[in-house]
Amino acid sequence: MTKIHQYIDHTLLKPTATLAEIEKLCTEAKEYQFASVCVPPMFIKKCKEWLTDSGVKVATVIGFPFGYAAVEAKLAEILLAIVDNVDELDVVINFTAIKNTDWAFVANEINHIIPVIKNRGKVVKIIIESGVLTEDEILKCCELYGAAGVDYLKTSTGYAEKGASVETVKLMRANLPANVQIKASGGIRTYEFAKALVDAGATRLGCSASITIVNGQAADKGNY
Repeated sequence: MTKIHQYIDHTLLKPTATLAEIEKLCTEAKEYQFASVCVPPMFIKKCKEWLTDSGVKVATVIGFPFGYAAVEAKLAEILLAIVDNVDELDVVINFTAIKNTDWAFVANEINHIIPVIKNRGKVVKIIIESGVLTEDEILKCCELYGAAGVDYLKTSTGYAEKGASVETVKLMRANLPANVQIKASGGIRTYEFAKALVDAGATRLGCSASITIVNGQAADKGNY
């Protein structure tokens, strides 16, 4: 039986995060063997140092949390993160452009961003903030980003009024190419919800309540 820890990006993105808290995050990630830690860009170098030879990846966010930074600003963030040897980049799309039906802008943004990341062998997760999008907008994102060669489509930043849902993950899975994975994030606090998202098709989970979730699986003996 697959263990839930293998799906988790152990996350700390609050703007008041301290270096001590980030070090604790990395210690926990090593102990529980989470897939990655997801941290603000300024902590990438330290996390890479603390997680050396652990198997835990280091992820950061780009254009976070609102996504409306200029494409050039996002590219600068991406390049600086790559210089710091980040493994994975969670990029917030310009959903302001989507809400204004400016799909040409959205396509231009992704066409500039994806080659820079992929040419350097990094994993790219595109955050669409599904909680503020209509079903038609989510479907259009699946079409656009599915064709663009992203590694993951991610549901949420965790900052919108609505985060991940089983229904959205199912919708995304049914409308994405098989090679595009799904990261669910936002509001995942229990093992039961985490498992439901995985069962719906998510292959990564962005969580700050990671240890509570893992302990919830440990208490559910039928899942071992």
